[in-house]
Amino acid sequence: MPRKKLLSRHDLPAAFGLLSRLPVSVHGDAAQRRGAAAAWAFPLVGALLAGIAGTLHTTAMLAGLPGTISAILAVTALVLLTGALHEDGLADMADGVWGGWTRERRLEIMKDSRIGSYGVLVLILSVALRIGALASLPPLQVGWALVAASVLSRTAMVLLWGTLRPARRTGLSAHAGRPRAATCRLAAVIGIGLCAALLPLGTAALCTIAAILAVGSVGLIAWRKIGGQTGDVLGAAQQVAEIAVLLTLVALAA
Repeated sequence: MPRKKLLSRHDLPAAFGLLSRLPVSVHGDAAQRRGAAAAWAFPLVGALLAGIAGTLHTTAMLAGLPGTISAILAVTALVLLTGALHEDGLADMADGVWGGWTRERRLEIMKDSRIGSYGVLVLILSVALRIGALASLPPLQVGWALVAASVLSRTAMVLLWGTLRPARRTGLSAHAGRPRAATCRLAAVIGIGLCAALLPLGTAALCTIAAILAVGSVGLIAWRKIGGQTGDVLGAAQQVAEIAVLLTLVALAA
């Protein structure tokens, strides 16, 4: 099989088609052929989605709404823009990892579309932490914080995807393959570069470390509990990394 090119004009539309609900024209066959090779564009998707959410937050603040309400609107925008894709993965992973006693049972639970008590609780905590973090930041920093967290979390998600083998032979993650090292490096350059352009270098470095540690923790749990990654694991990793970056920014702003 010939080696896929590092870049393709189909990659950015494919990434938006996978990670968002934006009305983007996607060449289905080309996107399927590219698979994980399009993952380098994930940080760019995160930047645009967070930019929209940040604009909504700023508009709400200018309209006189309280910081907490503005933060709720920003998080709601991210959920709607992604179709709750990553939240769904977080809930499924929580249900599977803590609801099953064997690897096979955990994977079976994660594949089930129904949500259990672990999934409900982790979603409540995830949403609360993101809203609380945004509400705790100075209003002028929220937009940059959203973009940095969104970009770094999707960058770290790509790195996890390229590091861990698939836990099952079927499913979206397995079907798309794994991003090769060059794809992961390009995603890292884009993601970390964008973050460094938005934040002071020291802050950007600490946020990057926080994202990597968060995703590494999710990856370690997934490896020990189910033997690898799935689409749900990648979604959970994005959520945990986003929260870690936001909390880091809150701690640095205090």
